Amino acid sequence: MSTFLFGEIIFGPVASRRLGVSLGINLLPKDRKLCSFNCIYCECGLNPGKDAPNPKLPTRKQVATQLERQLQEMQKDGKLPDVLTFAGNGEPTLHPDFAAIIDDTIELRERYCPQARIAVLSNATRLHRPAVFDALLKVDDNIQKLDSALEDTVQLLDQPQGRFSLTDTVAQLQKFKGRVTIQTLFVKGHYQGQSINNTTEEEVQAWLQLLQEIAPREVMIYTIARDTPIPTLEKADSTTLHAIANRVRALGIKAQVST
Repeated sequence: MSTFLFGEIIFGPVASRRLGVSLGINLLPKDRKLCSFNCIYCECGLNPGKDAPNPKLPTRKQVATQLERQLQEMQKDGKLPDVLTFAGNGEPTLHPDFAAIIDDTIELRERYCPQARIAVLSNATRLHRPAVFDALLKVDDNIQKLDSALEDTVQLLDQPQGRFSLTDTVAQLQKFKGRVTIQTLFVKGHYQGQSINNTTEEEVQAWLQLLQEIAPREVMIYTIARDTPIPTLEKADSTTLHAIANRVRALGIKAQVST
């Protein structure tokens, strides 16, 4: 099935299902995906093979210059964004200047649109790096992925690249002391002869247990909305998603659903 890449450093604004009017910031290459996960549902497609050319990342200066230019234009039009969102073609925290770029973005936000939030959509694989962790504490919406509490499901659904420990990831998420939002994509289907369904009672119960340990300020629950690189995946239905959200709220944690 067809997927797409973001062809610019700054993209949008777009109407985000979860965040509102979002101006996107892509710290990854324009022509390929670069990610520490290889999620089989990713709308950007799968990671390129080992023979792919080296990725070309935008510089810190390029990001700041293009973001300022876009904010100036939006200010002139009187249509400023609700949120500045680090997303794009993979994992934004892979950029070597991620922490410095966050500082630049905070400065530009205060200058042009102080009411806007800054959000980072991340897969939580770089939280062990102090500079990344500290930078995430500075943003308004620190949104980290947790698609399952079961290691085998994470390996199948998210396809971590290189070393990955779910236990270590949860420990890092706990260190935010509530200053984190967890996002989880629920999906059904099969892949390489294996069944995938993270909406089962076993999955949901284990996931709820981890949420209690992490104690996030909010949980974002969603499912696939666009084409995926693996055509054997199916959306989780709205009734199921809302039922899961109600169980999160019963723990005293805010939950929102996007279908």
